[in-house]
Amino acid sequence: MLKRINWKAVFIAFVWVVSLAGVVALMSFIEIKKNEVKCKDIKVIIPGIESFIDRQEVDLILKRTTGELVGRLLHNVDIHKIEEALKANPYIENAKVYAEMDGVINIRINQREPVLRILNVAGQDFYIDKNGFKLPLSQSFVPNVVVANGFILENFSGKVDTLKTDLAKGLYQTAMFIRSDTLWNEQIEQLYVNNKREIEMVPRVGDHRIVLGEADSLDAKFRNLRVFYTKALPNVGWDAYKTINIKYANQIVCERRFIDSTAITKSPVVINTTADTIKTIQDTLTTAATH
Repeated sequence: MLKRINWKAVFIAFVWVVSLAGVVALMSFIEIKKNEVKCKDIKVIIPGIESFIDRQEVDLILKRTTGELVGRLLHNVDIHKIEEALKANPYIENAKVYAEMDGVINIRINQREPVLRILNVAGQDFYIDKNGFKLPLSQSFVPNVVVANGFILENFSGKVDTLKTDLAKGLYQTAMFIRSDTLWNEQIEQLYVNNKREIEMVPRVGDHRIVLGEADSLDAKFRNLRVFYTKALPNVGWDAYKTINIKYANQIVCERRFIDSTAITKSPVVINTTADTIKTIQDTLTTAATH
Protein backbone atom coordinates (compact mmCIF):
# COMPACT_ATOMS: atom_id res chain seq x y z
CA MET A 1 0.00 0.00 0.00
CA LEU A 2 1.09 3.54 -0.70
CA LYS A 3 1.91 5.65 2.35
CA ARG A 4 -0.13 8.77 2.88
CA ILE A 5 1.72 11.99 2.13
CA ASN A 6 2.47 14.03 5.24
CA TRP A 7 1.36 17.37 3.85
CA LYS A 8 2.20 19.16 7.08
CA ALA A 9 5.84 18.09 6.84
CA VAL A 10 5.92 19.02 3.16
CA PHE A 11 4.52 22.45 3.97
CA ILE A 12 7.06 23.06 6.73
CA ALA A 13 9.91 22.01 4.41
CA PHE A 14 8.58 24.31 1.72
CA VAL A 15 8.44 27.25 4.14
CA TRP A 16 12.03 26.59 5.23
CA VAL A 17 13.23 26.48 1.61
CA VAL A 18 11.42 29.71 0.74
CA SER A 19 12.75 31.42 3.89
CA LEU A 20 16.31 30.32 3.16
CA ALA A 21 16.01 31.52 -0.40
CA GLY A 22 14.69 34.84 0.89
CA VAL A 23 17.60 35.24 3.28
CA VAL A 24 20.10 34.45 0.50
CA ALA A 25 18.42 36.95 -1.78
CA LEU A 26 18.39 39.61 0.94
CA MET A 27 22.07 39.07 1.74
CA SER A 28 22.91 39.30 -1.95
CA PHE A 29 20.94 42.53 -2.21
CA ILE A 30 22.70 43.99 0.83
CA GLU A 31 26.09 43.02 -0.58
CA ILE A 32 25.24 44.65 -3.91
CA LYS A 33 24.06 47.82 -2.15
CA LYS A 34 27.18 47.80 0.02
CA ASN A 35 29.32 47.75 -3.10
CA GLU A 36 27.55 50.89 -4.24
CA VAL A 37 27.45 52.84 -0.94
CA LYS A 38 30.17 55.36 -0.18
CA CYS A 39 31.32 56.46 3.27
CA LYS A 40 29.73 59.81 4.01
CA ASP A 41 30.57 60.24 7.71
CA ILE A 42 32.54 58.79 10.64
CA LYS A 43 31.04 58.71 14.12
CA VAL A 44 33.38 58.15 17.07
CA ILE A 45 32.05 57.20 20.52
CA ILE A 46 34.43 57.37 23.50
CA PRO A 47 32.53 56.76 26.77
CA GLY A 48 33.65 58.68 29.84
CA ILE A 49 34.52 62.28 30.63
CA GLU A 50 38.25 62.12 31.36
CA SER A 51 40.11 60.62 28.45
CA PHE A 52 43.52 59.67 27.12
CA ILE A 53 42.01 59.54 23.63
CA ASP A 54 40.07 62.26 21.81
CA ARG A 55 38.54 62.59 18.34
CA GLN A 56 41.63 64.27 16.95
CA GLU A 57 43.85 61.33 17.99
CA VAL A 58 41.39 58.85 16.43
CA ASP A 59 41.36 60.81 13.16
CA LEU A 60 45.18 60.73 13.07
CA ILE A 61 45.18 56.93 13.56
CA LEU A 62 42.61 56.53 10.77
CA LYS A 63 44.56 58.76 8.39
CA ARG A 64 47.81 56.88 9.01
CA THR A 65 46.10 53.50 8.62
CA THR A 66 43.69 53.90 5.71
CA GLY A 67 43.95 57.45 4.41
CA GLU A 68 40.79 59.44 3.71
CA LEU A 69 37.64 57.41 4.34
CA VAL A 70 34.87 59.83 3.47
CA GLY A 71 33.92 59.30 -0.17
CA ARG A 72 35.38 55.80 -0.37
CA LEU A 73 33.18 52.79 -1.23
CA LEU A 74 32.35 50.81 1.93
CA HIS A 75 33.46 47.51 0.41
CA ASN A 76 36.94 49.03 0.00
CA VAL A 77 37.19 49.87 3.71
CA ASP A 78 39.15 47.30 5.77
CA ILE A 79 37.22 47.33 9.06
CA HIS A 80 39.51 44.73 10.70
CA LYS A 81 42.62 46.76 9.85
CA ILE A 82 41.11 49.86 11.44
CA GLU A 83 40.23 47.96 14.62
CA GLU A 84 43.73 46.51 14.93
CA ALA A 85 45.32 49.94 14.39
CA LEU A 86 43.16 51.46 17.12
CA LYS A 87 43.88 48.63 19.58
CA ALA A 88 47.61 49.10 18.97
CA ASN A 89 47.34 52.40 20.85
CA PRO A 90 48.41 51.77 24.48
CA TYR A 91 45.49 53.77 25.88
CA ILE A 92 42.79 51.87 23.97
CA GLU A 93 41.55 48.67 25.62
CA ASN A 94 39.13 47.70 22.87
CA ALA A 95 37.70 49.11 19.63
CA LYS A 96 34.64 48.12 17.62
CA VAL A 97 34.22 49.38 14.05
CA TYR A 98 31.19 48.77 11.82
CA ALA A 99 29.58 50.35 8.76
CA GLU A 100 25.90 51.07 8.23
CA MET A 101 24.03 51.03 4.93
CA ASP A 102 23.51 54.78 5.08
CA GLY A 103 27.27 55.25 4.59
CA VAL A 104 28.19 55.98 8.22
CA ILE A 105 31.21 54.23 9.77
CA ASN A 106 30.80 53.89 13.53
CA ILE A 107 33.79 53.59 15.86
CA ARG A 108 33.31 52.77 19.54
CA ILE A 109 36.39 52.94 21.74
CA ASN A 110 36.84 51.67 25.30
CA GLN A 111 39.88 53.35 26.77
CA ARG A 112 42.04 52.02 29.58
CA GLU A 113 41.34 53.34 33.08
CA PRO A 114 44.45 54.03 35.19
CA VAL A 115 44.18 53.45 38.95
CA LEU A 116 47.80 53.98 40.03
CA ARG A 117 50.89 55.90 38.96
CA ILE A 118 54.26 54.39 39.86
CA LEU A 119 57.70 55.97 40.10
CA ASN A 120 60.24 53.15 40.53
CA VAL A 121 63.79 53.24 41.91
CA ALA A 122 65.20 53.63 38.40
CA GLY A 123 63.20 56.81 37.86
CA GLN A 124 60.73 55.21 35.45
CA ASP A 125 57.24 56.68 35.61
CA PHE A 126 54.19 54.75 34.43
CA TYR A 127 50.54 53.91 35.13
CA ILE A 128 48.75 50.72 36.09
CA ASP A 129 45.22 50.36 34.74
CA LYS A 130 42.21 48.72 36.40
CA ASN A 131 43.07 45.37 34.78
CA GLY A 132 46.64 45.36 36.12
CA PHE A 133 48.45 46.39 32.91
CA LYS A 134 51.32 48.87 32.82
CA LEU A 135 50.83 51.94 30.61
CA PRO A 136 53.11 54.80 29.52
CA LEU A 137 52.49 58.39 30.61
CA SER A 138 50.50 60.65 28.33
CA GLN A 139 51.60 64.11 27.21
CA SER A 140 48.00 65.27 26.78
CA PHE A 141 46.21 63.87 29.83
CA VAL A 142 47.11 63.46 33.52
CA PRO A 143 44.52 61.37 35.40
CA ASN A 144 43.87 61.94 39.08
CA VAL A 145 45.08 58.68 40.63
CA VAL A 146 47.06 57.53 43.67
CA VAL A 147 50.84 57.84 43.25
CA ALA A 148 53.29 55.19 44.51
CA ASN A 149 57.05 55.67 44.97
CA GLY A 150 59.93 54.48 47.13
CA PHE A 151 61.75 51.13 46.89
CA ILE A 152 59.80 49.81 43.90
CA LEU A 153 61.75 47.51 41.56
CA GLU A 154 59.01 46.88 38.97
CA ASN A 155 60.51 47.62 35.54
CA PHE A 156 58.67 49.22 32.62
CA SER A 157 59.56 48.43 29.00
CA GLY A 158 57.56 51.34 27.61
CA LYS A 159 54.81 49.09 26.26
CA VAL A 160 51.58 47.69 27.70
CA ASP A 161 52.62 44.79 29.90
CA THR A 162 51.58 42.73 32.94
CA LEU A 163 52.97 43.22 36.44
CA LYS A 164 55.96 41.04 37.31
CA THR A 165 56.79 41.60 40.99
CA ASP A 166 54.66 40.69 44.01
CA LEU A 167 55.21 44.16 45.48
CA ALA A 168 53.81 45.89 42.39
CA LYS A 169 50.85 43.51 42.42
CA GLY A 170 50.28 44.43 46.06
CA LEU A 171 50.37 48.15 45.23
CA TYR A 172 47.83 47.52 42.47
CA GLN A 173 45.52 45.58 44.82
CA THR A 174 45.78 48.36 47.40
CA ALA A 175 45.01 51.04 44.83
CA MET A 176 41.98 49.09 43.61
CA PHE A 177 40.71 48.73 47.19
CA ILE A 178 41.18 52.45 47.84
CA ARG A 179 39.41 53.29 44.59
CA SER A 180 36.38 51.17 45.53
CA ASP A 181 35.71 53.08 48.76
CA THR A 182 34.62 56.73 48.76
CA LEU A 183 36.30 57.55 52.09
CA TRP A 184 39.69 56.09 51.23
CA ASN A 185 39.57 57.39 47.66
CA GLU A 186 39.30 60.91 49.09
CA GLN A 187 41.71 60.41 52.00
CA ILE A 188 44.66 58.42 50.61
CA GLU A 189 46.75 60.33 48.07
CA GLN A 190 50.06 58.43 48.02
CA LEU A 191 51.58 55.01 48.60
CA TYR A 192 55.20 54.69 49.68
CA VAL A 193 57.35 51.56 49.86
CA ASN A 194 59.87 51.86 52.70
CA ASN A 195 63.28 50.16 52.96
CA LYS A 196 61.62 47.16 54.63
CA ARG A 197 59.51 46.72 51.47
CA GLU A 198 56.40 47.60 53.45
CA ILE A 199 53.61 49.69 51.96
CA GLU A 200 52.90 52.96 53.73
CA MET A 201 50.00 55.29 52.95
CA VAL A 202 50.08 59.08 53.02
CA PRO A 203 46.72 60.72 53.82
CA ARG A 204 45.41 64.09 52.67
CA VAL A 205 44.12 64.95 56.16
CA GLY A 206 46.44 64.46 59.14
CA ASP A 207 50.21 64.64 59.50
CA HIS A 208 50.89 60.93 59.91
CA ARG A 209 51.89 57.82 57.99
CA ILE A 210 49.74 54.69 57.85
CA VAL A 211 51.80 51.49 57.76
CA LEU A 212 49.86 48.91 55.75
CA GLY A 213 52.63 46.31 55.46
CA GLU A 214 51.71 43.80 52.77
CA ALA A 215 48.54 43.99 50.69
CA ASP A 216 46.82 41.19 52.60
CA SER A 217 43.67 41.21 54.78
CA LEU A 218 42.75 44.58 53.28
CA ASP A 219 39.14 44.37 54.43
CA ALA A 220 40.14 43.86 58.06
CA LYS A 221 42.96 46.41 58.03
CA PHE A 222 40.88 49.20 56.50
CA ARG A 223 37.93 48.33 58.75
CA ASN A 224 40.17 48.84 61.79
CA LEU A 225 41.48 52.09 60.33
CA ARG A 226 37.94 53.34 59.69
CA VAL A 227 36.98 52.76 63.34
CA PHE A 228 40.18 54.47 64.45
CA TYR A 229 39.53 57.44 62.14
CA THR A 230 35.86 57.97 62.89
CA LYS A 231 35.63 57.06 66.59
CA ALA A 232 39.03 57.57 68.18
CA LEU A 233 41.38 59.95 66.38
CA PRO A 234 39.07 63.02 66.55
CA ASN A 235 39.32 62.88 70.37
CA VAL A 236 43.11 63.21 70.47
CA GLY A 237 43.75 65.23 67.29
CA TRP A 238 44.67 64.29 63.75
CA ASP A 239 48.36 65.08 64.35
CA ALA A 240 48.76 63.34 67.71
CA TYR A 241 50.52 60.33 66.19
CA LYS A 242 53.46 60.04 63.83
CA THR A 243 52.55 56.61 62.51
CA ILE A 244 49.45 54.43 62.62
CA ASN A 245 50.44 50.83 62.03
CA ILE A 246 47.64 48.56 60.76
CA LYS A 247 49.78 45.83 59.21
CA TYR A 248 48.57 43.35 61.84
CA ALA A 249 44.96 42.43 61.08
CA ASN A 250 43.97 42.35 64.78
CA GLN A 251 45.96 45.31 66.11
CA ILE A 252 46.56 49.01 65.63
CA VAL A 253 49.95 50.26 66.86
CA CYS A 254 50.27 54.03 67.20
CA GLU A 255 53.57 55.90 67.55
CA ARG A 256 53.20 59.19 69.41
CA ARG A 257 54.39 62.48 67.95
CA PHE A 258 56.62 64.27 70.51
CA ILE A 259 56.24 68.00 70.97
CA ASP A 260 59.93 68.70 71.66
CA SER A 261 63.25 66.94 71.42
CA THR A 262 63.57 66.60 75.23
CA ALA A 263 60.52 64.34 75.52
CA ILE A 264 61.24 60.92 76.96
CA THR A 265 60.64 58.11 74.50
CA LYS A 266 57.55 56.14 75.41
CA SER A 267 56.28 52.82 74.11
CA PRO A 268 53.65 52.98 71.36
CA VAL A 269 49.95 52.57 72.03
CA VAL A 270 48.79 49.07 71.08
CA ILE A 271 45.09 48.42 70.53
CA ASN A 272 43.73 44.88 70.23
CA THR A 273 40.89 45.39 67.77
CA THR A 274 39.40 41.93 68.30
CA ALA A 275 38.84 42.45 72.02
CA ASP A 276 38.53 46.20 72.58
CA THR A 277 35.25 47.99 72.02
CA ILE A 278 35.06 51.41 70.41
CA LYS A 279 34.63 52.98 73.88
CA THR A 280 37.78 51.24 75.12
CA ILE A 281 39.71 52.45 72.07
CA GLN A 282 38.62 56.01 72.75
CA ASP A 283 39.59 55.79 76.43
CA THR A 284 42.96 54.20 75.59
CA LEU A 285 43.91 56.91 73.13
CA THR A 286 42.68 59.77 75.32
CA THR A 287 44.67 58.47 78.29
CA ALA A 288 47.79 57.92 76.15
CA ALA A 289 47.60 61.43 74.70
CA THR A 290 47.55 63.07 78.14
CA HIS A 291 50.63 61.26 79.50
